[in-house]
Amino acid sequence: MTFLKPNRSFRPTLHAETLALLLSLWFTAVCNPLFWHAIFTERPLGQPGAWLFAGALAVLVTGLHFILLVLPLSRWTTKPLLTVLVLTTAFATYFMRKYYVYLDPEMLRNVLRTDTREASELFSADMLLPLLAYAALPLALIWRTGIPRVSLPKAALRRVLSLGAAVVAIVASGFLIFQDLSSMMREKKEIRYLLTPGNYLVSLARTVGADAGTAVHARAPVGTDAKLGGRWTQRKKPVLFVVFIGETARAANWGLSGYPRQTTPQLAGLDVINFTDVTACGTSTEVSLPCMFSHLGRNAYDEAKIRGSESLPDVLKHAGLRVLWLDNQSGCKGICDGIESWKPTAADFPKECKGSACLDEVLIGGMRKAIDGNNESTVLILHQLGNHGPAYGKRYPPEFRRFTPDCQSSDLGRCTQEEIVNAYDNALLYTDHVLAQTIAYLKSKQATHDTALIYVSDHGESLGENGLYLHGVPYAIAPDVQKKVPMLLWLSPGFAASGGLRADCLRERAKRPASHDNLYHSTLGFLDVETAVRNPAFDLTRECRS
Repeated sequence: MTFLKPNRSFRPTLHAETLALLLSLWFTAVCNPLFWHAIFTERPLGQPGAWLFAGALAVLVTGLHFILLVLPLSRWTTKPLLTVLVLTTAFATYFMRKYYVYLDPEMLRNVLRTDTREASELFSADMLLPLLAYAALPLALIWRTGIPRVSLPKAALRRVLSLGAAVVAIVASGFLIFQDLSSMMREKKEIRYLLTPGNYLVSLARTVGADAGTAVHARAPVGTDAKLGGRWTQRKKPVLFVVFIGETARAANWGLSGYPRQTTPQLAGLDVINFTDVTACGTSTEVSLPCMFSHLGRNAYDEAKIRGSESLPDVLKHAGLRVLWLDNQSGCKGICDGIESWKPTAADFPKECKGSACLDEVLIGGMRKAIDGNNESTVLILHQLGNHGPAYGKRYPPEFRRFTPDCQSSDLGRCTQEEIVNAYDNALLYTDHVLAQTIAYLKSKQATHDTALIYVSDHGESLGENGLYLHGVPYAIAPDVQKKVPMLLWLSPGFAASGGLRADCLRERAKRPASHDNLYHSTLGFLDVETAVRNPAFDLTRECRS
């Protein structure tokens, strides 16, 4: 008896256009859960015409993705390009769904600027199954499918016809729902950054284009007229001024600002001035850091001008001050270019540094190395690791595990919200300790220096409220926990006296709203640096000088 044997060598043959269409359908149906959730939230399926709207939008989205996919494809590039796209889309879908992030240009720049240490904290074995769900079937289709040889004229005709059909489908479906769709996009522009893979492809193009434009031009000089003001004649000691940049600390969990838990016990015992209502310039380091060190700030925000211009350290340097950037983070985002800088290593701090990450106490050690034996007037900018997520449990040593059980995993899905908050609050406790130790060092230098410190976090954080985690939500729709940050000031008596500053007045000013825009101009005010770019409207010292 003879049995038919399956042809194990069978391989389907599909043209590149057909393969691109199938993958476009897969992206639309499988890889966009957040997009469709947002759409159906705005237009529930129970409403009249909702199904027509959803169907037409699916056709439009598929057509747009098809055009993006098919344009660069040829017989030789189809499989490698589509493989990269499928894998990238799988990762994007996973992280977007896990943390509810929007892949706009700001977020993509964050991703591109993330160092290997930060990136490694986002990966875990639990990712494997979701990634397989998003990528296994399309990858099998890509590599099991044969691409037929077609003459150049036939290939060109096929490509033109397929693109023409896609354009017709996009126009027709867009026409059906134009009024409703345009209204939704005007009111909820951020939704487009949930549409994968179009979101990261467009954002990547915009980010690379903007960065390339900045790279080919030297930064525009700012504040070259800067000079030390008349109050410096009253100073008999050099100045040591610390600008301490926090990371991912949110005001909602800041003990000094009324959080039910005391997350700032050491600072509470010190004579610090706490600002209770401070708004960040952005919801990510990539935006906030350049912004808070720019004379433009959020008030006159222009990303290209901010990145293409000198920042606060340059102006202080123009005034003749020594400026040093100490970094325990993933870099200064271009702010410290041309400025003396320092980064800790495990060789220098074996106790505090494990692998590629160091606890923030290394900044105190770096500060001692920079200042001890030096009598120049100096501005130290300390950039801490702080509460950088998702691995909050790695941001503090064991003795600061006060709130338990605390999440010790970088995979927040393994922890309850209570465990996540406990770990986050423990990291704030450690920041409290590091700030208190920094102030203690500044107090120890009062015999030789007039010392002061200003601290402000770059942005806040979501800890599971409304299903959101981490940060980076587009500013217009970001919750306050991502935009409201702690800020405090400490002045030595000598610094206040020589600068003519009234601490009681500053305490009253701290009760009123402030923002990152105040940092640039107030630092110039505290240091009595005269320049045309100093804006009195944002100078916290303006009304508090004797």
